[in-house]
Amino acid sequence: MMSNDQISERSLATLVSLTKRARQTCSSSELQFLLVNETHALFPYRQSAYWEPIRGVRTVSGVAVFEKNAPYIQWLDRWFKVGAKRNKSLAVTSVDLSKIADDSSWREWLPPHVLTADIEGVDAYPGGRLLLAKEIPFTNSEKDLLKEWCDAWKDQYHRSYKRSFWQYFRGKHGSRLGSLVKKLAVLATIIFVSTIPVKLTVLAPAELIALNPSVVRAPLDGVVDQILVPPNQSVVKGEPLIQFDEAATSSRLEIALRNLITAETEYRQRAQQALFDRESKAQLSILQSQIEERKVEVEYLQNLNDRSTVISPIDGLAIYDDPNEWPGRPVVTGERILVVANEHRVQVEAWLSPSDMIDLEDGANVRVYLNSDPINPVVARLTYLAFQPELRPDGLYAYRLRAEISNETTKPRLGLKGVARIEGQHVTLMYLVLRRPLATIRGWLGI
Repeated sequence: MMSNDQISERSLATLVSLTKRARQTCSSSELQFLLVNETHALFPYRQSAYWEPIRGVRTVSGVAVFEKNAPYIQWLDRWFKVGAKRNKSLAVTSVDLSKIADDSSWREWLPPHVLTADIEGVDAYPGGRLLLAKEIPFTNSEKDLLKEWCDAWKDQYHRSYKRSFWQYFRGKHGSRLGSLVKKLAVLATIIFVSTIPVKLTVLAPAELIALNPSVVRAPLDGVVDQILVPPNQSVVKGEPLIQFDEAATSSRLEIALRNLITAETEYRQRAQQALFDRESKAQLSILQSQIEERKVEVEYLQNLNDRSTVISPIDGLAIYDDPNEWPGRPVVTGERILVVANEHRVQVEAWLSPSDMIDLEDGANVRVYLNSDPINPVVARLTYLAFQPELRPDGLYAYRLRAEISNETTKPRLGLKGVARIEGQHVTLMYLVLRRPLATIRGWLGI
């Protein structure tokens, strides 16, 4: 105990007041703030800091929140770590830093006279160190006051201290596990959880596309006059879809018909002259061949003119982009214009990134979470997986895969998009967690 001649009545009253405030405070952060800032009521100092061996610097005087990576905080943390080991009981030590010849880094951060208090750990609380610094030496009465105050503060602080997971794992006061049974139990739990079999799954952007659609292509080289149905319009088999400009084909057909009439007229004239002229008779076979040639040309142009109106091959929806892009647009034979698809027959198309490529078998489970209804996934079975990746419009390579939707009472609408979850083979939980990190590390190391 301190003698009465060392402690004035005012200092005792202040100590009692601080102790009372500490008992009324339940938060560990408030107690830390009280320790580094309100201790100034006992005796003056310029700055202070509180440090714990596992969590580092916890509080500094003068600020409510500080930056962990600040140079002053980093220097304090190193200074505490290289200091003397924490004593088994609370001890207060004063040091004159100006007498330490081998280290002058303190001059940038602290005044020369330092008072440290090693606080003993209790229960979950691992203990800590309090640093006080000022320009003049600390007196013995100030040391005794700090010792009594830290002792009272510790009794309240350890009750509100919450042990971190790392501290709990290492045991009391940051030491190693005290029991071999506990070590083996933790190891067995980790091994058991790591070997749990789970499905290896990957995610890929997906879209619902038509199943077995009918592609309508240009039947001739020409210019599209107009598309007769709006986008996503229901059509029936035989309904006109596309009208081509008939000006070119009609004029060619008219010229061919005139050439045919001319060839037939010339043939009749030669046939009459053949009765009296051998030369005219010799020309009849040539004229007959020309007539046949003109007839074939006329028949071809008539067929071409009939194909200027394209009809729907099946019942379904006429699917194409902006209708304003097609009128007046020249196309070549075989160019794709639109698609007619049955809106009730859909399948899943997904694009799997090469980094997510895994072994997938035919019939693998695919669950599609649509953006319009993420709660109710669409269940499908894998039917097609591309052998090589393709270049997508976004500039990335991906494997195309398709899946057939399982029998459902209500099929989702054509064109909906979402995310597909593809299931692969069974693997251990450890492999599932470490697959991507190991692949990244292996690619980075080049082994």
